[in-house]
Amino acid sequence: MNKPLIVSAFVLGTVVGGLGVSAATRTAPDRIFEIRTYTTAPGQLPMLNKRFREHTVEIFARHGMQSIGYWVPTDTALVDNTLVYVLAHPSREAARQAWSDFGKDPEWVKVRTATEAEGLKVVKVTSVFATPTDYSAIR
Repeated sequence: MNKPLIVSAFVLGTVVGGLGVSAATRTAPDRIFEIRTYTTAPGQLPMLNKRFREHTVEIFARHGMQSIGYWVPTDTALVDNTLVYVLAHPSREAARQAWSDFGKDPEWVKVRTATEAEGLKVVKVTSVFATPTDYSAIR
């Protein structure tokens, strides 16, 4: 198993087992989670975190993408270049539509273009869609 998948599995386990969520949050029957791992070029994780903090999270919300959490691994090999996050979507189809709309969002296009011009380079993105088990704290 490669490190991004190990990190993603850990993050999903943390989300499932560690959140105190309301009953309403736990009962969405078709909700799906997306675990994403971004790897930046060396030294560029602070730029990626800034882009998420100042722009991306808000744009996600505008397109119906619920942010569950964002993490930076503590493993030495990943701490300087890896961001892992989890989004919730009402369904897989809703996720597909949200990503399509997000990619065309004028603010996102402007922000992505500007941060790439400043030197931000994301070298790898992995995405895993998952459904919670019947014993998960979050559904």
